[in-house]
Parts: sequence; C-alpha cells; structure tokens
Amino acid sequence: MNRSHQILVFMGLLIIYIIILAGNTVIISISLLDRRLHTPMYFFLGNLALLDICFTTAIVPKILINLVTEGQSISYVGCLAQSYFYFLLGTTEFLILAVMSFDRYVAICHPLRYSTIMSNLICCLLVLGSWAGGFLDTIVQTALTFQLSFCGPNVINHYFCDVEPLLKLACSDTSLIVFLDFVLASTLVLGSLLLSIVSYTCIVVAIVKMPSAKGRWKAFSTCASHMTVVFIVYGSCIFMCARPTQSASLDSSKIVSVANSILTPLLNPFIYSLRNKVMKDALWKALSRGQSPWKKETPGLSQ
Repeated sequence: MNRSHQILVFMGLLIIYIIILAGNTVIISISLLDRRLHTPMYFFLGNLALLDICFTTAIVPKILINLVTEGQSISYVGCLAQSYFYFLLGTTEFLILAVMSFDRYVAICHPLRYSTIMSNLICCLLVLGSWAGGFLDTIVQTALTFQLSFCGPNVINHYFCDVEPLLKLACSDTSLIVFLDFVLASTLVLGSLLLSIVSYTCIVVAIVKMPSAKGRWKAFSTCASHMTVVFIVYGSCIFMCARPTQSASLDSSKIVSVANSILTPLLNPFIYSLRNKVMKDALWKALSRGQSPWKKETPGLSQ
C-alpha cells in the first residue's frame, strides 16, 4: 500500500472510529440522564454501547498508529493483550445480547411480573455475570498461548492479533489451545444463540396471540432493533465458524472480522436510535433544549 492509500485509509478509519465513539457515548449518556430510560432494557443497551467502545478501541487505535508511522509492528505482550481483550469483549457482548433477549422475553411474555423478575439487583448480576463469563472464557487460552514458543516467521496474516493467525506462527504444539478455543467458543456462542432463539420464539408466539394489531406492532417494535443486531453479530460469527479451515480462508476471516470489530459498533447506535421512539424522543428533547447529551437537566425549570 503506497503512502497516499495509507492516508486515505487512515482518514476513513479515523472518521469511522470517531463516529463509533460519539454514537455509543450518546447512547450511554442519554440512558443515564433521561429518567424515562432508567429501565433494564436501556441499562443493558448502555452496557452494550460501552462494550462496543472498548471492543473497537482494542483494535483501531493501533491500526491508526501503524498507518501514521508507516510501521506494522506490535510487541509480543501487546499482541497477546490485544488478542485477549478482543475475545474478552466479544464474548461478553454475546452474553449481553442473550441477556437482552431474555429481558425482552420477560417484558412481553410476563409483563405483570417484569419489575419483580428484572429487579435492579438481578440486572446488575446479569451484567457482572456476562463480564465474568467473558473473562473465564478467554483467560485460559491466553495463559496457554503465552507459554508457546515462536521460532519462525513473525508476520501475522491479519490486521490485528487474532488467535488463529497467531497460533499458525507457533512452533510448539497448539492442539490443546485449538481444542479449548473450539469447545468454549462453540459452547458460548451456540448457548447464547439458543437462549436468544428460544426467547424470541416465545416472543413471536406471544405477539401473534395479542388481540390488538396496535399491541402487536408495539411489542414487535421494542424487539426489532435487538433482533437486527443479533442477526448481524451471530451471522458473522457463524460464518467464521463454518468457513473452511484452510489458510486461504484467513482472507475471508479478515472481512468478517471487520463486520464484528468495526461495522457492528458503527451501526448499533443508528439501529437502536432510529428504530426506537423513546430513544429518539430523549435525544430530540436534549437537542431541542440546546444541550449536549452530556449536560444534566437543571431541576425546577419549566420545559
């Protein structure tokens, strides 16, 4: 890639990164500052936005630095750290999406018990459990990878330190790491996907049984945004798991990784804000007052 192309890629990626940071920060801020959004649904959405910020930050800044300095190097410890945080945050996002699908199931199928089931304590425990699950899922593989010997070429066929191209550089046995990665990733991805499928199956059945067309549309609209995100995230992940294992497939892996690490965090704020009337109203309310989403309301002032 020549210098002019590097500059174009740098500018494009920088703009995308800024949009990701701004969009997800607005969602977090609006969810915190608007009292109408102090519900479990927006609590989980705020956590998803925080995950998207951290997820992208684990990868994009290093790429930007490499583009500016015209270097393509990363330290061994830095590479392992990038790989660990990428999979920690990615795994946590799968769990958060499953939690959000369960939240919508309770809201639509058990509305009278919703406030009891989805209490503040339960919501906090579900989020903490998602982070703990992400940590436990990735810490073992990272510790084993740290003990590998690398005595051959040190060029990773990827735009970040993904575990698959990293393991291909090792000259020691990686079969245990590959096996653990397959078992844990398959269990977590398929488990969280199964929970989401069961939740939305029950939701669809409950919506179909609603006598009012207006009620059916309102119930569906609260789930449409989340279903779109679930389709994008799980669709790209399933594609990566189902693709051939030959080295040539690493090129397709790069493309799908872009969808996971850049495209999804970029689209999430637009998906949730444009398809969510309450979120749009809260945002327009802040803008109409001439306030930024980060500026708190002043008590006692009339609207």
